[in-house]
Amino acid sequence: MKIDDLTLEQIKEIKSLLSDENQPPPNEFIGKYVIARTYSAGVFAGILKSKNGKEVILADSRRIWYWKGAASLSQLAIDGTNKPNDCKFPAAVNLVLLTECIEINLCTEKAEESIKEVPIWKE
Repeated sequence: MKIDDLTLEQIKEIKSLLSDENQPPPNEFIGKYVIARTYSAGVFAGILKSKNGKEVILADSRRIWYWKGAASLSQLAIDGTNKPNDCKFPAAVNLVLLTECIEINLCTEKAEESIKEVPIWKE
């Protein structure tokens, strides 16, 4: 199929899919506690300071190295963990730059408290 073969309705549909109107503004999560999943560095929880494309900066951030008590990151962002002693979250760092962020979940207050209450994991 060539672009010349597209109908006006198909062009409008493509435009709506590519439009920023359907996407939340990138600043909507700024200043809020989130769980960020990266392409290769893993998962982190912290306060979203900035987002530019796939680059995000998190403050007061903990790496979510291993978790139990939630079926997925989405559930972890909503409910937190019900097995905090079985999780492996190292100590928080002041700031972290994540260069290949592919998912950001906004956390509830309940989830934020739960993640922060997980004991610091040390090896």
